[in-house]
Amino acid sequence: MFQPKKKRPRIRRTMSGLIALTLLSSLVFPSVAGAEPAEPSQVQFANVSVQAGQTVHVPVALKKSHFGVKAYNMQIDYDTSALEIVRITPKSVNVISTSPNEDGVADFQYQINNAEGWVRIIWVDFTGGDHSIVDETQLFDMEIKAKSNATPGTKQLSVDQTDSEHWHFTNVEYQSYTELSGGTITITAANSGGDNSGSTPTPNPGNSSGGGGSVSPTTPVVTPVPSTPAVTKGVDIYVNGQKQEQSATATTSTVNNQVTTTVHVDNDKVINQIGSGLKTLLLPITGTGKGAVVGELNGKLVKTMEGSNAEVVIQTDSGTYTLPANQIQVDQILNQFGSTVPLEDITIQIAIVPSATSKQTAIQAAADKLQNTTVVATPVDFEVKAIWNGQQVNVDRFNSYVERSITLPEGVDGSKITTGVVLQPDGSLLHVPTKVIKGNVQDSAIINSLTNSTYALIYHPATFSDVSSHWSRDDVQDLASRLIVQGTGANVFAPDRSITRAEFTAVLLRGLGLHSPRSTEAASFTDVKNGSWYEDEVQTAVSYGLISGYADDSFRPNSEISRAEALTIVSRAMKLVGLAQADASETTSLLSTYSDSAKVQAWAAEPVASVIKQELVQGADGKLMSDADISRAQSAAIVKRLLAKAGLI
Repeated sequence: MFQPKKKRPRIRRTMSGLIALTLLSSLVFPSVAGAEPAEPSQVQFANVSVQAGQTVHVPVALKKSHFGVKAYNMQIDYDTSALEIVRITPKSVNVISTSPNEDGVADFQYQINNAEGWVRIIWVDFTGGDHSIVDETQLFDMEIKAKSNATPGTKQLSVDQTDSEHWHFTNVEYQSYTELSGGTITITAANSGGDNSGSTPTPNPGNSSGGGGSVSPTTPVVTPVPSTPAVTKGVDIYVNGQKQEQSATATTSTVNNQVTTTVHVDNDKVINQIGSGLKTLLLPITGTGKGAVVGELNGKLVKTMEGSNAEVVIQTDSGTYTLPANQIQVDQILNQFGSTVPLEDITIQIAIVPSATSKQTAIQAAADKLQNTTVVATPVDFEVKAIWNGQQVNVDRFNSYVERSITLPEGVDGSKITTGVVLQPDGSLLHVPTKVIKGNVQDSAIINSLTNSTYALIYHPATFSDVSSHWSRDDVQDLASRLIVQGTGANVFAPDRSITRAEFTAVLLRGLGLHSPRSTEAASFTDVKNGSWYEDEVQTAVSYGLISGYADDSFRPNSEISRAEALTIVSRAMKLVGLAQADASETTSLLSTYSDSAKVQAWAAEPVASVIKQELVQGADGKLMSDADISRAQSAAIVKRLLAKAGLI
């Protein structure tokens, strides 16, 4: 319904200044404003549907402009009896946004007045016209809520185009040549499950990788305009295994040739369930095939789930993502955006996305270099991001292993997978802990990792002639097929050769899937040379607390490692994978069963006992031989037992 024009108060001095700049933009920016365009320029509001009590995204896009837009202002009116504006998020690539309450002048400003029913948006390119907005660009996104008592029917977002303070685009000097379309909001009864057309899909998440327990700096959010109308319907979710009917909506559309389904959880409904002991929030989204699926919650819900040690599970046709809420690290995200930001205004997106063609090509090229390697199934990206006010934070590192699975296509035998791998920035493939689960119809591969990234499944069988009759054959060949250990020559492993401290560290890190440091703090060993093959491995191991070196600040990377030293490093890794350590009373009893326990030095006693407790070593002939060198075969066996005991392989 078009509202009668009435006098509006000025938002503030800065906003008024921007209005003046906008109105005088034809003088400020050189242009061809005097040339009448041959066809109308077009601005489009999406037409959407929304259930009463729910929110919906309304993208506003520049569909056609002959000269490019260098500034604009508009005031959008709406019916306050049925609608309220939740937020405005700028989407143009060169936007620098500000809160309407901040001081200073920026490119994008807005003011929402839900009492009177209007929102005013102003944007100016202060670079002098170097960053004008061109065709097919989303200007901003409006998140609008239909009030819970709203009467079903249609409401119209309207603009008074006869008032230049309410509607003006530079380089569009002839108002008759500026066409505005759309803006119809269809309100359906609560829990009606009606379709929505035109809602904004969540953008395709990008790749990220890293090494443990942090979030990335904020970056601007760029949301592509959907190429197909969005369709929204009510969906059921599960709380602790119990169906919660119509507690979420699923919006599906196509962006950049990628079908994306975004599940918007009714945060308040789920929060109400937490008081009764919420442990698992399951979002099962099937029927999407190879499409992307994004689960969307707000920061308040995630923080509340964190307090009850709950987890959120996204279940799709291509895989499943099981993420403990405390691994999202809401407090760190809040620090990035600003401690005063309301948690309910932060959107948390958890995504399972088939990898882009460029990544699939890179993975195949890396597999070809490995030789005797087959890529099985379509690679998948698993990602978590937080969005607020046009800014984005990637959550790509965790403090404990997070489980995700990739579902194999029907007819693909899980026994033909040797491991999951992660695509590195340099184009290489590295092992991540993986185990295959047999299913009635389709097998799946369970991947555990401390990071988010692009994951693929490979078949890479490996054999060595000199372990064919060796006690370590199965352990060595299994780890070689997982890219954890390597041979010493053509078809040769040298199982009984001693292993160096650097080599043992590298094997353990590969087994755990730790491929980059969790922090930027540099290790300062006097004998770890820049550019050495083990430099990165040492840095990563130090950052995870696995190694500490000697009192003289050396690491001695090329020295052979003793069994006591190796088992001490393994015991530290046990903490990382969640295996219990031996306490003081257990240490004495566990070591006493070995005839040479007195030779175990005090610094190694508890770590060695911890490894014995978890049955990762048994000794030989009743002896621990803690001072003896450890062999390549023994190293492989211990690392495999560690991963198996932790349930990672």
